[in-house]
Amino acid sequence: MLYFKKFELNATAPWVVFVHGAGGNSSIWFKQLKDYKQNFNVMLLDLRGHGKSKQILNNYSNYSFKDIAKEILDTLDSAQIQKAHFVGISLGTIIIRTIGELAPHRIESMVLGGAITRLNFRARFLSGAGNLFKNIVPYMWLYSLFAWIIMPKKRHKSSRTLFINEAKKLCQKEFLRWYRLTYEVNPLLRYFKEKELPIPTLYLMGEEDYMFLPPVKMIVDKHKHSELYVVSNSGHVCNVDQPEQFNQISINFIKRLSSEKAA
Repeated sequence: MLYFKKFELNATAPWVVFVHGAGGNSSIWFKQLKDYKQNFNVMLLDLRGHGKSKQILNNYSNYSFKDIAKEILDTLDSAQIQKAHFVGISLGTIIIRTIGELAPHRIESMVLGGAITRLNFRARFLSGAGNLFKNIVPYMWLYSLFAWIIMPKKRHKSSRTLFINEAKKLCQKEFLRWYRLTYEVNPLLRYFKEKELPIPTLYLMGEEDYMFLPPVKMIVDKHKHSELYVVSNSGHVCNVDQPEQFNQISINFIKRLSSEKAA
């Protein structure tokens, strides 16, 4: 079972589950935790091989988005959480969307920050180059290069540094296991684009997230249950670059849905 930690406000408050991306861990939500704890019950978790779930990585044999999504659902069962709002960042948004395919009744809403909905030519080139060299060069060289390309500006430094430092806690073997998921990404994203889930979805994208913002704009135009908020002065990891905007917009979104449900 994955490591998790719960912060309970009260018995009637809705649950919010945070899902980090590859190379990070639940500590990347430190700028969200205080505000969210004042409004919701909160669950933080570490994905397999990350953070405090690292010690059980040898128990994993299969690596797919479906396997990882099932582990989160098993963790929710263990924590006795039947339904929740899910907040994710980067690759964590693909995992949340996969949970929506497997168990849509478990998701109240999805808040997808720095969402990956399509890989453009640059992203596909990087992914291909990474697969070509991943067994030759140290994995941190690859991860650091990707971080610089995805988050290139000076104001992205804190989020870039955070993710690089957290990725250093992964071992090379675990990094390679996660990197193999890139083979799944393109067909999975094409499927997600064509099939919309009837789940309220908020995309929170940095205005400087040049690689991933344009395809999100296209998918929001097509999907009637989705809406987009563009976070100013922010790159890919908008929850770190601009936490006040991220928190205010996402919390208001979840509160609005909870009020509509109660009405």
